[in-house]
Amino acid sequence: MRALLLPPATEIRRRLPRLLSGLVLCGLGIASMVAAELGLGPWDVLHQGISRLTGIPIGTVGILVGIVVLLGWLPLRERMGLGTILNVVVIGIVIDVTLLWLDTPEALWGRIALLAVGPPLFAVGSGFYIGAGLGPGPRDGLMTGLAKRGMPVGAVRLGIELTVLALGWLLGGTAGIGTVYFALAIGPMVHLALPPLTLPDAPVPSEAAVSAR
Repeated sequence: MRALLLPPATEIRRRLPRLLSGLVLCGLGIASMVAAELGLGPWDVLHQGISRLTGIPIGTVGILVGIVVLLGWLPLRERMGLGTILNVVVIGIVIDVTLLWLDTPEALWGRIALLAVGPPLFAVGSGFYIGAGLGPGPRDGLMTGLAKRGMPVGAVRLGIELTVLALGWLLGGTAGIGTVYFALAIGPMVHLALPPLTLPDAPVPSEAAVSAR
């Protein structure tokens, strides 16, 4: 893994609020799906399975798994950004804090409502996070790092997600209609959210402005 990639301080100040907003929304979306108990995305099925096996809160498990995934970057020589590190920590904290007060509704319609809002929250959060341009998430970096070594990116993504889904299900994680919903909807939702939420590059000062200084 190469050194941490950091933009100038002015760019960090400009991009960090969007980054953090996106990570919070991602955590809220995942927590909503956890509380719905109708199925989770592949990685969160794994996190939930480990959580149920160990008693460690699911968000904390997500942080620990994220650290392990980052270690997988070492032979791939991927370059972390500030967003990579904050992704590992912030989403897990938001999930655990949210689940302290967000309980599973008794009525099925309430669970369906929580499930329905989870992926859109995650998609908008991903738009803010990716659009901030401060580094890939740990799981995406693992995927792209493998793809750079000649593996088709689609096949890499499918292989990783099927593996973690199967392992999580075997460990007791919840795979269900929510898993299918997330798998089918998250790509198109992020595709719609990303363009309007991507932060443009800072304007480059004109030669006249520079000369006037």
